[in-house]
Amino acid sequence: MANEDRLVEEAASLAPKHIYEIIRREGDEELARPTRSLIWSGTAAGVMISFSVIGEAILRTYLPENSLQYLIENLGYSLGFLLVILGRLQLFTENTITTIFPLVGEPTGRMFARVARLWGIVLSANVVGALGAALVIAFTPAISPEVLPAITELSEHALGFPAMEAFARGIPAGVLVAAIVWMLPQAESGSFWVIVFFTWLIAAGDFTHIIAGSVEMWFMLVSGLTSIPDAIFGFFLPVLAGNVVGGTVIFTMMAWGQVQAEVED
Repeated sequence: MANEDRLVEEAASLAPKHIYEIIRREGDEELARPTRSLIWSGTAAGVMISFSVIGEAILRTYLPENSLQYLIENLGYSLGFLLVILGRLQLFTENTITTIFPLVGEPTGRMFARVARLWGIVLSANVVGALGAALVIAFTPAISPEVLPAITELSEHALGFPAMEAFARGIPAGVLVAAIVWMLPQAESGSFWVIVFFTWLIAAGDFTHIIAGSVEMWFMLVSGLTSIPDAIFGFFLPVLAGNVVGGTVIFTMMAWGQVQAEVED
């Protein structure tokens, strides 16, 4: 009977409080990582996320024009996220949930300072990595000349929203990335498809993501296609705020609300 109970428990889905605890422990580990490790991991994530832009541009360039082209080309957007998330690299929008769970469980000034430190390091490193990727795209022969026009189109579109619309479109993207983090502990072998489907939805829904979008922002800047004020105030700050609102204020707080009583008990 005991063996049967164990098998039933193993087959059952993880309870929300267990998912919370898995993510909380992961957040604790991230908060304890050395600064150098965070910088290297965050920079690598900024570089690797560029394959979301490159992958989407390649599909846009070579797919035949038809009614499904838009939906298919957005599958390319998932490539960078697969590299970053399965590669366990530090992505800022993942930290809007993983590091907040330790904070809401221990809302002290010391914990807030630790979270602020990690956010600052990871966001800065992601943006620097995105700059490096944009420089390679713009000024080296690494990317085929046939693909560059599609990268330019995607970048112009990403930076073409008014600030308030960029902010609003950043909220669903923040929610979806946080949802991926929440689902991965019980996804197991299905992790690949969870990441693919929900990051595809970010692209297909035309939502804005601060790190993938930073590659496009830097590409526009280094190519002389936009100005620094437009990039910062029209794209970067509104999208950053939208992702934080979606990932932390909305999704993480809702997730915390459903487990708070059980965790505190």
